[in-house]
Amino acid sequence: MVETIERVRNAIESHMQIHHTVINANKVVLLQNDSELRRSVNSADLINIDGKGVLWAAKLLGKPVKERVTGIDLMMECLNLCQKKGYKAYFFGAKEEVVLKLINKISKDYGENIVAGYRNGYFSPEQEEIIVEDIRKSNPQMLFVAVPSPKKENFLYQNKNEFKNVNFIMGVGGSFDVIAGKVKRAPSWMQKFGLEWLYRLIQEPKKMWKRYLIGNFLFASLVIKHKLCAEN
Repeated sequence: MVETIERVRNAIESHMQIHHTVINANKVVLLQNDSELRRSVNSADLINIDGKGVLWAAKLLGKPVKERVTGIDLMMECLNLCQKKGYKAYFFGAKEEVVLKLINKISKDYGENIVAGYRNGYFSPEQEEIIVEDIRKSNPQMLFVAVPSPKKENFLYQNKNEFKNVNFIMGVGGSFDVIAGKVKRAPSWMQKFGLEWLYRLIQEPKKMWKRYLIGNFLFASLVIKHKLCAEN
């Protein structure tokens, strides 16, 4: 996390851009058959491990990583950086009522001056160009996109050049829902043992059962396959 935040700060001060993404078990499964998502992830300037499962898999496959950096924790650290340095961020995603609650909370906790702009995450292909232009004109140093995978990754990948003056662009998944209070984050002990997926599944079973139950099985199968191939 310390290294990541330092790279973000350096990018802003140097007027450069970092296209950031995170990897979790679900995304690893999705990109097996989604070439556009795979290009988006592989082209990112900075990739952090978000899911505990990927951290375990990396260790099992002989490529250990120092620590995981979750999307929501990184977003919160970025907001602290905005408050400290006077940077601005644009918030794009979630339902209208959620993003309004998010902006209200962020304005109270970090100051309304850090908000460059915001918009809900529901849009048609015809509206995308207008949204991109609104983000660009708001002149933020950071852009947080909270729409489902692979839509957010592809949005950032396809419009990266349009956002060339935005120093840090990042997909944040369901972070808006958590910060706005719509969804509760798992207790720290569940985070420690990699059970955040179970806590989320209990809260939103209809929405998340396929991702976590089938997705986790497919991810485990991929890891075992790669482990066996490496040993042979």
